[in-house]
Amino acid sequence: MSHINEVITELRSSGVPHKKLADIGTFKRGGGPQKKDFVEDGIGCIHYGQIYTHYGVSTRATNVFVSPDVARRSRMADPGDIVVAVTGENDEDLGKSVAWLGDAKVAVSNHTIIFTSPLDPKYVSYFLHSTSFHRQKQRHITGTKVRSLPERGLGAILIPVPPLEVQREIVSILDTFTELEAELEAELEARRIQYAHYLSRVLRPNQGVETRPLSEVADFRYGLTAKAADTGSHRFIRITDINNWGKLLPIGARYIDAGGEASDYELQAGDLLVARTGGTFGKTMLFSTSEPAVFASYLIRIRVDPQQLLPGYYWHFAQSSSYWDQAVALVSTGGQPQFNANVLKTIMVPVPSLDFQRSVVRVLDQFDSLSNDLASGLPAEIDARRKQYEYYRDKLLTFRDSA
Repeated sequence: MSHINEVITELRSSGVPHKKLADIGTFKRGGGPQKKDFVEDGIGCIHYGQIYTHYGVSTRATNVFVSPDVARRSRMADPGDIVVAVTGENDEDLGKSVAWLGDAKVAVSNHTIIFTSPLDPKYVSYFLHSTSFHRQKQRHITGTKVRSLPERGLGAILIPVPPLEVQREIVSILDTFTELEAELEAELEARRIQYAHYLSRVLRPNQGVETRPLSEVADFRYGLTAKAADTGSHRFIRITDINNWGKLLPIGARYIDAGGEASDYELQAGDLLVARTGGTFGKTMLFSTSEPAVFASYLIRIRVDPQQLLPGYYWHFAQSSSYWDQAVALVSTGGQPQFNANVLKTIMVPVPSLDFQRSVVRVLDQFDSLSNDLASGLPAEIDARRKQYEYYRDKLLTFRDSA
């Protein structure tokens, strides 16, 4: 163990001072630039919404800019400042921060607080992502629909203040975890692009392959209207239980007791479920478990004829551009998008031989498993690394108060 790691271990045992943010730094409100002020090139700008969606713990470059004139009328952050988003729609994200590590000042939008201190900026930003910070901030949040973290509340947050060399070593350790996660995210994106490429090549209509309307090779059923509960004999699968990659989420399960009418909606392995309304219309899931389950009313069950069309082959087709081009063209857009069974029946599907379908499924399953499997693929590895990072982040940022 290095000397600095020995110091961290000793300090975690003996304790370090815990100080209010207001006692070790200064605050100023962001303000000035708005989305309408963004230009292609100019002075860097950090917009509060992008702290939630674009930035991580720190950044050396902005992805939007404002003109020098707008910058002159704006609040600016200096290199080494931390920009904290203090307005949001949910408590979990509220207080998310980014340490500005660029070489020049940047304009900062409203709904933010700029924090300046002698502490290592990334150390502070890592702390503002920690469990300790989230626990403390809860007592200071105000508002109902729009939630806010006032400057006074942010200033009351206690942060452990070890020596600067210890702060920097903690940052170095946590950077290793975040860099590994970023590498895995980049690999995942590359694999998904590769998967989409093979989908478009293999599942597009080809000369010599018969294309048929889905109604000729499958039957359809709308789901059950029922009230779900925390327990029951059957899982009740809803639109919200299907992720963006057509996978059944393992968390947040709800249940019903399936008897009488509900038994008509029991799923079999190989059934496909399609979202028929809202922003997720057309999203398709392959039910492949033995778990007793029924499906909710905003879903349509497709049961294909296995002598003509393999469920796995159709599921991959339903992820392809050949499917989505048709779905987008066919959906009704009066109010909420509607994708009913009569529309679904008209989807044209290439139907090659079963042997060819099996070979396609075998290859595409490998790509999909690596890219989208929540239990064993890259998403599972990323989730494991994220949990590991969160564990060590909280452990490294937890010190006894020596006061």
